[in-house]
Amino acid sequence: MHPILIIVFAPLAAALIAGLGNRMIGNVAAKSVTTAGLFLAAGLSWPIFLGFLSGTAAAEVVPVLKWVQSGTLTFDWALRVDTMTAIMLVVINSVSALVHLYSWGYMEEDPDQPRFFAYLSLFTFAMLMLVTADNLVQMFFGWEGVGLASYLLIGFWFKKPSAGAAAIKAFVVNRVGDLGFMLGIFGTYLVFQTTSIPAILEAAPAMSGSTITFVGMRVYTMDILCILLFIGAMGKSAQLGLHTWLPDAMEGPTPVSALIHAATMVTAGVFMVCRLSPMFETAPTALTIVTIVGAATCFFAATIGTTQWDIKRVIAYSTCSQLGYMFFAAGVGAYGAAMFHLFTHAFFKALLFLGAGSVIHAMHHEQDMRYYGGLRKHIPLTFYAMLAGTLAITGLGVYHLGAGFAGFWSKDAILEVAFARGNGAGQFAFWAGAGAALLTSFYSWRLMFLTFWGKPRWIESEHIQHSVHKTPEQAGEDTTGGYHPHESPVPMLIPLGVLTIGAVAAGQVFAPAFLDNAEFWNGSIFYNEALIHAMHAVPYWVKYTAFVVMILGFAGAYLAYIAKPDIPAKFVSTFSGLHNFVFRKWYFDELYDAIFVKPAFALGRAFWKLGDVGTIDRFGPNGIAWVVERSAVAAKSIQSGYVYTYALIMLLGLVAAVTYVLL
Repeated sequence: MHPILIIVFAPLAAALIAGLGNRMIGNVAAKSVTTAGLFLAAGLSWPIFLGFLSGTAAAEVVPVLKWVQSGTLTFDWALRVDTMTAIMLVVINSVSALVHLYSWGYMEEDPDQPRFFAYLSLFTFAMLMLVTADNLVQMFFGWEGVGLASYLLIGFWFKKPSAGAAAIKAFVVNRVGDLGFMLGIFGTYLVFQTTSIPAILEAAPAMSGSTITFVGMRVYTMDILCILLFIGAMGKSAQLGLHTWLPDAMEGPTPVSALIHAATMVTAGVFMVCRLSPMFETAPTALTIVTIVGAATCFFAATIGTTQWDIKRVIAYSTCSQLGYMFFAAGVGAYGAAMFHLFTHAFFKALLFLGAGSVIHAMHHEQDMRYYGGLRKHIPLTFYAMLAGTLAITGLGVYHLGAGFAGFWSKDAILEVAFARGNGAGQFAFWAGAGAALLTSFYSWRLMFLTFWGKPRWIESEHIQHSVHKTPEQAGEDTTGGYHPHESPVPMLIPLGVLTIGAVAAGQVFAPAFLDNAEFWNGSIFYNEALIHAMHAVPYWVKYTAFVVMILGFAGAYLAYIAKPDIPAKFVSTFSGLHNFVFRKWYFDELYDAIFVKPAFALGRAFWKLGDVGTIDRFGPNGIAWVVERSAVAAKSIQSGYVYTYALIMLLGLVAAVTYVLL
């Protein structure tokens, strides 16, 4: 059996066993089978990736079964294995396996553990179906699969109203993007008469410059197809305009946040654009849109991250921002750099989310950073793990030393290649990315300082103090109001340790292959070798821009939250309008509520009150019931039981009949 079959279907089998067996097989069995299935998949994924890294592996397609044959539309269910697939297999399965293990500790007290682990494995299977797709229909199957699984996981605590609302929001917003994706797939089939990805990419260059009629206008064929496909990517990868679901997804358990943000759903859009990169290269207008939207998202999300108090929301907006980097890298034609940042981001973002989960676990599910402080002494292992993640996401590294954390290698490369592109969109992306890098450093260190430095503020949290069952030893100490944070259990700490290694070393180890080795990609993406050479030749001030803004962001956070902690309050009081604008997330939720949600509810109420109740029920079921009831009352009044009454009615009827005949 080919290893790819085990990699893809082991999570599905585990999900079915845990989901259908549920409480009948018990928590331990459900957790064991799903975790074992993911570690098996991860263990088989790394040799495939290393084979492509060393140049000993070749791209292949592994058939599964015949799927559809209808006229000219024919496609099979087959699994494509190439460099792009190998990268995603490692990212998805490694992070998912560690999330499964982490969940042993984090979800230990939850009564629905089999259902949770089944959903996790189902999520992983859907994402694997997406990245191994050999045709657009199979990719769409995985695309919708991760949408379903995200709905189930975000709303896992279904008795919690906010979780249900967040799940619905994620589902609805993604349906908007998916409409564009579907139209893109339909249009692509219309143009190329196939859904086979290799066949489409081979034929795409010949369609450059051709036009097609779309909504009554004559437009460039490849531009409109790629724009429609990118709308789908905007929904899945939470780009500006379709981003509003991502922060609310924090209502799900923290391991879900790590899986969605680091390795699965939000990376689907970036993967799709890079997979179809030869197609996007024939659509310059679409690439410009990708660049501008990515750069705008990058900066926009970073601004919001500077004002949030919920530790998970800060990291969520960080994800949104980092995805913007990936998209504008793809938009300027550096698909390898985009995939490299996707790769390194998986390690340090999963580390940050799982580290945040460890903090939340230690603080008895308190997520407000205003009630943290001084935790580095109480949870040192979590502190060092999150420190590594922070150094990775802020991009600590020195160009001339050739050393740095993971984010230094991938994010700096993106900024350099955007500058090297030389066009207006590239310059906009470079400066937006540099501004976002400064804000990333600021909000990341703000999170660290509020959480791990300063005086302990959890004694001010009524939630913590009133909900904790104190041991006699804890109750006897008075330094912290009776509650002491505690380090997480071993199943939660092991993933943190493994991901820390990735956050530290993934960039250093894999940068040459991802950025400079065309043979590594082996045709799985469009590789612009001239652009990569131009990236290495940019001026030194460009290469050190990210380092400088990273230091400035760190200094600003240190000044505001350690040296002079009264600065934030003064800033908010002085610039209250600006702060409210950013804190309220640029009022996107309020805007959408006014434009879409309230009118939709009003329209629904109108159909309900006027249409259903006022018309259909009134003249339909209720109206007929009223007529029957009144007729029954009238009929009852003439059923007197007296013979002369019946004789009179018969006489009247006879007179009426004779009159009708005569007239």
